[in-house]
Amino acid sequence: MSDKNACARGAAPKLIFACSGAADVGAIADKAAREMTKEGNGGMFCLAGIGGRIEPIMKKTAGADRILAIDGCPLNCVKTTLESAGFAEFEHLQLADLGMEKGSTKINSANIETVVVAGAKMLAS
Repeated sequence: MSDKNACARGAAPKLIFACSGAADVGAIADKAAREMTKEGNGGMFCLAGIGGRIEPIMKKTAGADRILAIDGCPLNCVKTTLESAGFAEFEHLQLADLGMEKGSTKINSANIETVVVAGAKMLAS
């Protein structure tokens, strides 16, 4: 992750936490978060660090301007992990709400772009 998107020196960052699960929708969520980072919509950040309560990651997340949680499936692992760590203020994008179903969604540029567009709108609003 580049300093440009992740650290935003002098300004609170916009952080993106994504499902990176083994299912097709997990791969789409992960690839979309990476694309959003490349496009400068925010910076993908470490969900495992939240789960592990790693202090620098928790501190940076607490200081974020905006947070986007992208969940691949209705189990909502990203949302639950953030909430379990005490974070309540974040946008939540569930791929099922975009018509993507676990186990039957193609991992392709069109589906990734659908998530990128929806996530960028959520971070911008």
